[in-house]
Amino acid sequence: MTKNKDARVTISLACTICTCRGVGDKSMGISRYTTRKNRRNTPTRLESKKFRVCRHKHTYHKELKK
Repeated sequence: MTKNKDARVTISLACTICTCRGVGDKSMGISRYTTRKNRRNTPTRLESKKFRVCRHKHTYHKELKK
C-alpha cells in the first residue's frame, strides 16, 4: 500500500555559481546533483558543499524549486 505523500523526495541541487567559463570563454554548463531528503526531518531548503569539476574546487549547491 503506497502513501500519497512519501516522507522521502528526490531533489536537485544546483551550483550557486551558475555558469563556468572554460578555455576561450566557452561555457561549461550548470553543475547539478540529485539526492534524496526526508521531508519531515528537513523541511527547509537543503544546501550542501559539492565538488565542481570545471573549477576543480568545492562550491555550495542549493536546492531548486519544484
